[in-house]
Parts: sequence; C-alpha cells; structure tokens
Amino acid sequence: AMKINQNTVLQGQRVTLVPYTSAHVPRYHEWMQSEELQRLTASEPLSLEQEYEMQRSWRDDADKCTFIVLDTERWSGQACADEDCMVGDVNLFLTDTEDPTLGEIEIMIAEPSYRGRGFGKEATLMMMSYGVRNLGITTFEAKIGQENEASICMFKKLHFKEVAVNSVFQEVTLRLDVSDQERRWLLEQTDHVEEKGYVELKLPAGVLET
Repeated sequence: AMKINQNTVLQGQRVTLVPYTSAHVPRYHEWMQSEELQRLTASEPLSLEQEYEMQRSWRDDADKCTFIVLDTERWSGQACADEDCMVGDVNLFLTDTEDPTLGEIEIMIAEPSYRGRGFGKEATLMMMSYGVRNLGITTFEAKIGQENEASICMFKKLHFKEVAVNSVFQEVTLRLDVSDQERRWLLEQTDHVEEKGYVELKLPAGVLET
C-alpha cells in the first residue's frame, strides 16, 4: 500500500507537504462543495462520510501518493493547526500497471487567495522530486481541462510538453520525460526542501518531558 509517505513531511519555502489524514477531511470536504473545483478536478460532490472513506482508501491505495499542501509560513509558526493552513493537495497516481515508472500528477490550490503566487509550482516540483527520488518515477503526465489555462501554463514552465488533446473530455495531456538533465534541474529546484517525520512534529509541546 502507498503508506510510504504516511510519516513524511516535506517542508519548502512557500509550501509544506504533509500526509492526508482524517484531520484534514472536513476542510477538504468544504473545498469540494465548490462547483468551480468540482469542474476543475472533474469530481462529484461527496458526503462528509464518503469523504472520510475516500481518505482511508487513498491512504491504503498502492497506486496513489497524496500530500496536503500547507502554507509553510503559517504552519511552521506552530500557531496554526494543519487544517487552518491548508491550501490544496497534490497527488501522484501510478496508474499504468505495465509501467511503474510513469506517474500522473495532479495539483489543486483550493484556496483562491493562494493562486498565482507560486504555491502550486513549488508543491508540484516537490512532489515530482519526491516521485523521482522515492518512487522511481521517470515520466510524469498531467491531464488538465482545456479551460484551465493557468495550470497548463504552469506545467509548461516546469518543462512539460503537450502531447495530446482529448476533445471529448476537453482535456490536455502534458508529459515530461525525466532525463539526467531534467533530474538534475528538478533536484536543484528542490534542494531547499527539508524532509521530516510527521509524528514528532505533531506532538503537543511538553509531551516528551514525562
């Protein structure tokens, strides 16, 4: 099962990635009531109970690696619980059983005030670097709704090339083959990222003194 990241925190400059836990579900569920986000992510609204079930299945799913994207500045100040500084999520699907080195990447910056400020870009780079280093990914794909120009533009800045357009689903597929050169670039872009354990970080102060 994809539990490899269940204790992993990746702390970057703007964003911190943490595993998707049940504590994040209510906020996530709130986001997904938005018709705009349903359209952009091509998803149906779920009940809160279904959302909890979904979180559990994602956690145990061997083909899916999910991180919740937090605002580093707010979160590292420790003044704020995860759920109060959530800005989105980033996913890597290992969908091709024939090819375990292919990862389909998805990024959602759900909080409108955080869009267009480099949060999605850093989260995507961090997830790609994690995929290359920890999951053996050598090719990334992103499938994006044709009307989502901001997202298409962002992936192109990250060296993805448009490889297909599906006019039925109105969706563009972009791809990046991780050559040695791309790998070096990716690791350079993310060499400021610190990897930490999630459990230790979440213990309230004073617990360890007993």
